[in-house]
Amino acid sequence: MSTKKKLTLSVDERVIERARRYSSQHNTSISKLVTDYLSQLESSSEATVAPWVQRLRGILPSDASEDEYREHLEEKYS
Repeated sequence: MSTKKKLTLSVDERVIERARRYSSQHNTSISKLVTDYLSQLESSSEATVAPWVQRLRGILPSDASEDEYREHLEEKYS
């Protein structure tokens, strides 16, 4: 069993209110929501990557530099 530790966060009031409503509707706590979200960050599985990001993968060669990408965009859109 892992040890729990207290964490203080600064979050926009509107986000807190939405989190309270969501946690109430789903019979859970905000702490559990945050824990579940942060636990997902450990995973590098495809399921945690947004579909639009998955579609963009492979468009550029993996060894392309930022400068090469900028040049490509300038040529394409000028």
